[in-house]
Amino acid sequence: MESSSKLAIKRGTRILTEKPFAYVLKSKYRLERCDNCLEATKVLKCSNCRYVSYCNRSCQQQAWPIHKHECQFLKRALPRIVPDAARMLCRLILRLEHGGDLERGYYTAHGSRKFRDLMSHYAEIKNDAKRIEHLESLHAVLTDMMVDSASGTGTGSLVPNLNELMSIYGRLITNGFNILDAEMNSIATAIYLGVSITDHSCQPNAVATFEGNELHVHAIEDLPCLDWSKIYISYIDLLNTPEQRRTDLKEHYYFLCVCSKCIDPQEMHEMTAAVCPNSNCDASVNIQLDKCESCETAVSDQLRSDYKEVMSLTQSSLDSMKEVAYLDVCKVCLAKQRGILHPLNVWHVKTLDAAFEASIQVGKWTEALDYGQQLLPGFAKYHGEWNPLLGLLQLKLGKIELYERNYKQAMQHLQEAQRILNVTHGRDHRLLLEQLRPLMLQAKHKMR
Repeated sequence: MESSSKLAIKRGTRILTEKPFAYVLKSKYRLERCDNCLEATKVLKCSNCRYVSYCNRSCQQQAWPIHKHECQFLKRALPRIVPDAARMLCRLILRLEHGGDLERGYYTAHGSRKFRDLMSHYAEIKNDAKRIEHLESLHAVLTDMMVDSASGTGTGSLVPNLNELMSIYGRLITNGFNILDAEMNSIATAIYLGVSITDHSCQPNAVATFEGNELHVHAIEDLPCLDWSKIYISYIDLLNTPEQRRTDLKEHYYFLCVCSKCIDPQEMHEMTAAVCPNSNCDASVNIQLDKCESCETAVSDQLRSDYKEVMSLTQSSLDSMKEVAYLDVCKVCLAKQRGILHPLNVWHVKTLDAAFEASIQVGKWTEALDYGQQLLPGFAKYHGEWNPLLGLLQLKLGKIELYERNYKQAMQHLQEAQRILNVTHGRDHRLLLEQLRPLMLQAKHKMR
């Protein structure tokens, strides 16, 4: 905790630092990341369960107070891979079994929350067929895995009854965080107690970032004081239409967002806008209207038809590239979008994002720079000017410009990245100390 609740809070102030109540490394990383510190490095398996791995003896010893309770269960599960949600539930059950129900997570000197204070959304989950089906499959995995060998018969189970498990499951799915690495990749799932006090907004005034498994919350706006009832972070991807954001929040968190961005019809029109038929007008055009509201140029039936076709192609193409983006597919979409979709149409921005990442994957640096530059206005508009993703985009562009020996442009991007990441991550974060600053020194040296 780094701030008094009475004092004004400056943008960039770290207002919360918290260790997780429980967390698990995603199973796809279990042979390449440490189960304790989450670092990507050479790891060695636990000699007993052979399921989890650690980077050194110190991490193994730090993890043992928690791992010792699950070790026998993970050993029993091999050679199967335990679903991440099942392993997380297993850890939560064991934490609560061994005194975790008394643990508090503090968000101020006196304000705190226990696990049971988190909302379980029990009633909503009970009426959610998809959630119930998921829970029942997890219950089967846990029942098979969590056999209590101490019971003597070998048949006792530590899994609570289905109603109790549902309340734990509900708290997990509506309060869980994805722990992100420096590149914003999701590497682990966690429950933090204190930060659960924060509500969602599509226009947040704070942001959560991570260092290892530790969560940091930084204010991204100046605040009159630290009032946690008025601190908002975003629970979801903001690069989506209001309709999609509200659907995501309703499905995953059981509430309907009524922030100004979600209820403003203009927001929806801007995010799905067509380009104005008048090449001298850069206004965003609502395709449902007869003419551009700015210059009054008529919207033709042909433009409507082309718009519908391009939007359909773009949405289906992006949907098929959720796991891996293909540069040739992105290029086809971008070519079709030209002259039809407005540069700030969210589906155009999403396509640029996919093209940028695909270009990097195949080492097409000049193309990556072009897509990345075009992406900057869309990221600033939809993610917000103080968002880690915008800072990381600037960092990536700086890195590529440096590689391409465009040292002045590299420094401009890196300075912009520093300005944003100082606020969202803090000046002492490893991302800045180990990645950004060495790149800035390199660019400065080359510019001489």
